[in-house]
Amino acid sequence: MGCIEELKYETILSHASFKECRDYVKEHFKERYEVDPGFKIFDSYIIGIPPILVGIEGDAVIFPYTKPCHGSFLLRIECSDEVNRLRRKR
Repeated sequence: MGCIEELKYETILSHASFKECRDYVKEHFKERYEVDPGFKIFDSYIIGIPPILVGIEGDAVIFPYTKPCHGSFLLRIECSDEVNRLRRKR
């Protein structure tokens, strides 16, 4: 899949806390999955303080992405393959 920064993504929240990302997903998305730190999405490992929520809306995955020294961001990326993979894993 490649580096997340090379994918077409939308930033929903920037420089957010883990809790802010979790609360946003909980509030705005009906379909959501709780994953553990280290869960791999788009060939990158999610880091954070559990519970980590990942939302799905149509063919889009909404998830927290943390870049060391830059903070956490809540991203939205369209990818039906990743949506289907997430649904199968949970």
